Amino acid sequence: MTKWVYTFGDGQAEGRADDRSLLGGKGANLAEMCRLGLPVPPGFTITTDACNAFYAAGRSYPETLGKQVEEALKHLEGVTGRRFGDPSRLLLVSVRSGARASMPGMMDTVLNLGLNDLTVEALAADSGDERFAFDSYRRFIQMYSDVVLGVDHEAFEEILEDEKAQRGLELDTELSAEDWKAIIALYKARIEDELGQPFPQDPEQQLWGAIGAVFSSWMNARAITYRRLHDIPESWGTAVNVQAMVFGNMGETSATGVAFTRNPSTGERALYGEFLVNAQGEDVVAGIRTPQNITEVARIEAGSDRPSLEKIMPEAFASFVAISEKLEKHYRDMQDLEFTIERGKLWMLQTRSGKRTAKAALKIAVEMASEGLITHEEAVSRIDPASLDQLLHPTIDPKAAREVIAVGLPASPGAATGEIVFSSQEAEDMKAIGKKVILVRVETSPEDIHGMHAAEGILTTRGGMTSHAAVVARGMGKPCVSGAGSMRVDYRSGTLMVMGATFHKGDVITIDGGSGQVLKGKVAMLQPELSGDFAAVMEWADKMRRMKVRTNAETPADARMARSFGAEGIGLCRTEHMFFEGERILAMREMILSDAEAGRRAALAKLLPMQRSDFIELFEIMAGLPVTIRLLDPPLHEFLPKSDKEIDEVAAVMNVSANALRRRTETLHEFNPMLGHRGCRLAISYPEIAEMQARAIFEAAIEAGLRTGRPVVPEVMVPLVGLKKELDFIKARIDAVATEVMAEKGVTIQYLTGTMIELPRAAVRAHVIAETAEFFSFGTNDLTQTAFGISRDDASTFLETYRQKGIIEQDPFVTLDREGVGELVKMAAEKGRATRPEIKLGICGEHGGDPASIHFCQEVGLDYVSCSPYRVPIARLAAAQAAIVGRG
Repeated sequence: MTKWVYTFGDGQAEGRADDRSLLGGKGANLAEMCRLGLPVPPGFTITTDACNAFYAAGRSYPETLGKQVEEALKHLEGVTGRRFGDPSRLLLVSVRSGARASMPGMMDTVLNLGLNDLTVEALAADSGDERFAFDSYRRFIQMYSDVVLGVDHEAFEEILEDEKAQRGLELDTELSAEDWKAIIALYKARIEDELGQPFPQDPEQQLWGAIGAVFSSWMNARAITYRRLHDIPESWGTAVNVQAMVFGNMGETSATGVAFTRNPSTGERALYGEFLVNAQGEDVVAGIRTPQNITEVARIEAGSDRPSLEKIMPEAFASFVAISEKLEKHYRDMQDLEFTIERGKLWMLQTRSGKRTAKAALKIAVEMASEGLITHEEAVSRIDPASLDQLLHPTIDPKAAREVIAVGLPASPGAATGEIVFSSQEAEDMKAIGKKVILVRVETSPEDIHGMHAAEGILTTRGGMTSHAAVVARGMGKPCVSGAGSMRVDYRSGTLMVMGATFHKGDVITIDGGSGQVLKGKVAMLQPELSGDFAAVMEWADKMRRMKVRTNAETPADARMARSFGAEGIGLCRTEHMFFEGERILAMREMILSDAEAGRRAALAKLLPMQRSDFIELFEIMAGLPVTIRLLDPPLHEFLPKSDKEIDEVAAVMNVSANALRRRTETLHEFNPMLGHRGCRLAISYPEIAEMQARAIFEAAIEAGLRTGRPVVPEVMVPLVGLKKELDFIKARIDAVATEVMAEKGVTIQYLTGTMIELPRAAVRAHVIAETAEFFSFGTNDLTQTAFGISRDDASTFLETYRQKGIIEQDPFVTLDREGVGELVKMAAEKGRATRPEIKLGICGEHGGDPASIHFCQEVGLDYVSCSPYRVPIARLAAAQAAIVGRG
């Protein structure tokens, strides 16, 4: 028979801390605290398996659950010497949720269960405090009606506020027992009026109603949203914890509170928390009364004149301090604690690893390692790599008010405020006069690169997490919100319309790239800061990881930034981004418009010194570290003007006919450019482009090597190869240019020629392609597109629906699809190594900065990951954690 219920209490427990997947975090830790001999109100836990069985059976309980709950209640009665529903020896219980992962405030709780019109009188007699008894009863009615019966808690708050106002009172604590009796009568009348039946008086009916409500709360809207945001699987389910009630609202010698064993904001080693005298748990978090500080030090720092727990209940405080220290040492982590003091006696209601900021996480990990509480490996494993974004970008002050006008995808972290502009030229013009702007576009293209660089942040109405805007913004370290589909942008009128409001060019907005929110006006920010703790953890991580971490960079600023964050080379230099500025775009357009090879070579000759100069600077910054340069990838039409106005302007500058330019643009138009004339296909059609780029690379490598004294070994990467013959054709041109340049310069250098694996055919034929390729770099952005047959720029319109309906768990453009795309990567790696055992393998798609994807790269034995500069620390930490997991 399946065991659905586990008991705990009186120093004994059927479960333990290791059982969190079965008992939930709360239930497992209650059991563990019992085993440690700490004062825990006895109770029992209904397992997460029971929750899953409940949903599998169409919200019906497992057949044997009722009997097991009945036996657990008898056990609880035996431990407490009280009886559930018996006024002569009254036992009241709390019913709380408890998922495997902490989900604070997301699911439902019911306190004081078992009270009714009879037992409230027994509680009054038992406690000797009639006011306390009826206060507890009204709390129970209010909470149970909201959580179980579906009567909005605001209905009760209105009654309560009206009654206090009529009596000229402000605080709940000023109401007498008679006042509470009158309010309870009004509560019950409201319930009967709304539901057509009276408030339930049967304690057993109340209990099962609460158990069902907790199970049901696993699928409430806020819990579903929280799980989605924190990647918590629906299949985990929640446990239900039923515990004997202890009361913090039994007068001036009773209290309730929450505390952390260290400061969750700063990581400081000091007890941090709040409490309320004569209150129950929800009062502390509800904000109805101002909580008091637990310690005298905290009270003095806060400038509070309300006494601390240390002052007014010194014995309970001393017990709490001792238990806090014991729990932190036992769990070897900062703990988040809930407690109640009933008539001077301390009871522990919960312990769990506390949520903390990235800054606090680093400090706590480093200090606990120095205290000998945890190892360096454990310290590194404790830090969530994604949380490091908090340290690398400005973020919105948590205390700031937010007026949210739209929500899109959190495409690039950080926050930015600025005036709205609708074109890249406007962004550049405004920056030139010292204005801060947010570039608002329907979607961005490579031609927007200068405007994106000038803007503080980027906002688009279309596009996903790996759209052009998202990828480029992350590379630049700029905040970006993409795919904000509720917004309408009208370039002609210069307006942004959303939620019935219209915003014009020059209006100020704020974007939060961490949450995807678009906010009205200027919002207060917190500036990033890197601490010595950050450096210590990174140093430990670097010693533990196997994979190297490179960066995706093509500008000197990005390369320097990446080096400062610890990048060990460049894994992807997108050369096309170098062609969109000033004279370069003119020379590029001249090359594209030329009908004959001679004309194209003349235009490319103008680009050669510019490319060479770019590469020299990158090689010098990287000082002998590997640099992978991808030959031109996008289709040529991306470099040409789009609108009639732009065509006229470009034609005038180039001294060609606007009609000729328009015809050439139309000739190059493709219905599906992502699968069109791009990548290696361009180099085969126009070998002179690849030859110019190869010459620029080799001349720059020789020059940079002479300047720095460190030999440069460039890695020339041919994109979009699907056939070995494609790579053979282009490699022959690259080798010929290399031979020429080395002969001209009288210098011999080493270089590698390889390819991006971004087509399923390339993965399948990797063993053949590896006969020519000296390295593979997995371009997982395009590999995901081609494997799924999904355009990453359009996917945001339906992938979130797929997630919500359980068809996919993760956006495959954010976290690598292990089962499909991952299999292609694994296959290509194995086939490539079979042909060329020493082949270098890396990943340069956006997945190279995603912690879960980095774990996959470790598993399949890639040599390096490459990511945008601001994700380099994240990748370093994630690579170390993957190595730790791999060692087992």
